[in-house]
Amino acid sequence: MNEFLELTQCAEGEVRAMSEIVVATAYGGPEVLAVEDLPTPDPGPGEVRIAVRAAGVNPVDYKLYSGAFGADPANLPMRLGFEAAGVVTAVGADAAGPAGRISLGDEVIAFRAAGAYAAELVVSGSSVVAKPSTMSWEQAGGLMLTGATAVHALEAVGLRGSETVLIHGAAGGVGLTAVQLAVGRGATVLGTASSGKHDLLRELGAIPVAYGPGLADRVRAAAPQGVDAAIDCVGTDEAVDVSLELVRDRSRIATIAAFGRGAKAGIKLLGAGPGGDPGVQIRNAARLQLTEAVAAGRLRVFVANTYPLREAATAHREVMAGHTTGKIILLPSRV
Repeated sequence: MNEFLELTQCAEGEVRAMSEIVVATAYGGPEVLAVEDLPTPDPGPGEVRIAVRAAGVNPVDYKLYSGAFGADPANLPMRLGFEAAGVVTAVGADAAGPAGRISLGDEVIAFRAAGAYAAELVVSGSSVVAKPSTMSWEQAGGLMLTGATAVHALEAVGLRGSETVLIHGAAGGVGLTAVQLAVGRGATVLGTASSGKHDLLRELGAIPVAYGPGLADRVRAAAPQGVDAAIDCVGTDEAVDVSLELVRDRSRIATIAAFGRGAKAGIKLLGAGPGGDPGVQIRNAARLQLTEAVAAGRLRVFVANTYPLREAATAHREVMAGHTTGKIILLPSRV
């Protein structure tokens, strides 16, 4: 750990060595991404500096520079990423996280951490929680955004332990976490996925159902008792249509992706999309819930692939293809 502690010897306020940072230089596709070397300042009051070991990749990252949420040139170049895991290398005055004091050398997870695609990061201490010792860096870097989204979705549909929930896209990042948390609540969980991912869903305690024509009938056969709530993690017309067909109360259907269809159908929209509920308080509170669940062995993070930080564009292309099982993670060159 001495290599990290040595980084704290700079005088207060002094700009330190250059750090690799991924930015979007324009609006468009992954081809607009570039890596720049920028100085990382020392943390101010209430802040900490982190040597990033892993950063999670999420669909919202590429949507921001795609123009889906607007294309204001004043926001360029745009730093990317919202979650990272790493080692605390400097601590500003009075910096503390949700669980208390932060110290040099602490292994932590940061969320929300704007600009997390970086080798070093300065964030508010309030965004930092301790990394469970059982997690790898890659798992820790991919826990929070999908995890907090899953918690938000389960809360939004008001899932109770004796009920049945249908999760569309159950083998994706949010879906896998939502499955585990719903099973942990004692709910009956049906998860849509391609056939190659059914064994994993069974392992996690869910009833897998293949998507495609006839989905509603297959769900009825798997859950003759009916479906109480539905969570859409994919945004397809099929997911919305089947949810509306099977769940009587539209307030118990939530989507994190189908903002256009969802708004017209009157179901709950969650996240950063147009008209979505960001659920800030729920997602912030979820951080300690998630790390506690991991530490207790009730929650696993599945890493689909890792890429060097400089290959962020390739990582985004894989996420955009929509076929990954679990999270894509970026690793700074020091790892």
